[in-house]
Amino acid sequence: MIATMAYIVRNWESYGNEFLKAFNDKRYLLAALKGFRNGIAYGTRIRAPHAFVMVFLFGEGTFLERLQTIFRLTRIHAMNLAKFTFSYKLITAALQKMQGRAQEWHAFAAAFIMGYFVFGEDNSVNMQINLYLLSRITVGLAKLAADNDVVPRPNFPVFPLFGALVWGIVLWLFEHHTNVLQGALVKSMTYLYKDSNHWTDIRNFLLSNK
Repeated sequence: MIATMAYIVRNWESYGNEFLKAFNDKRYLLAALKGFRNGIAYGTRIRAPHAFVMVFLFGEGTFLERLQTIFRLTRIHAMNLAKFTFSYKLITAALQKMQGRAQEWHAFAAAFIMGYFVFGEDNSVNMQINLYLLSRITVGLAKLAADNDVVPRPNFPVFPLFGALVWGIVLWLFEHHTNVLQGALVKSMTYLYKDSNHWTDIRNFLLSNK
C-alpha cells in the first residue's frame, strides 16, 4: 500500500496529464475545475493575511481562539470563491452551448444566480466582498455611462470630489450613525478616531493604544 502511494506521488504529473488528455473534449468542465482551484488559492491568499492582521489587532480571545477565527474566515472566503467560480463557469458554458455563442446577458444571469446562493448569506466575509465589489461596479458603471454618452463626460477633475464625498459621508455616519456601518469598518475607525482620545501616560500615548 505504501509503495503504491509512493509510486503515485512520484508519477502524479504523468497521471494528471493523462487525465487532462482524457477530458480534452470537455474543456468547459476542466475550466470549471481550474476555476474552483483558483478560487481556493486566491481566497486563501487574500483573506488569510487580512484576517491575521484584523484578528490580532482588533480581535479578542486566546491565541488558539484567534487562530481558529483566522482559519474559519479564510475557509469561508476561499470556499465561497471556489464554489462561485466553478458554478459560474459551468452555467455560462451551458448557456453558450444552448444558444450557440456567448452573449452579454449570460455573465449577468450566471453570476446573479450564484451570487444569490453563495454570497447571499449575511455574514462578515460576504459583506466585505459584496461591499468591495459594490464600490468597484459603481465607478465602473459611471465610466460605462460616460463612454456610451448616457451622461456627459465631466470637464473637471472628478477624483478630488469623489474622495471628498466618500470621506465626508463615512465620517458623518461614523460619528453620528455608527450602527449603520459594517462592523470591521467601525473597529478600524474607532481605533483611529476614538481610541486616540485616551491615554494615561507616555507609554500608551506612543508605544501602545491602551
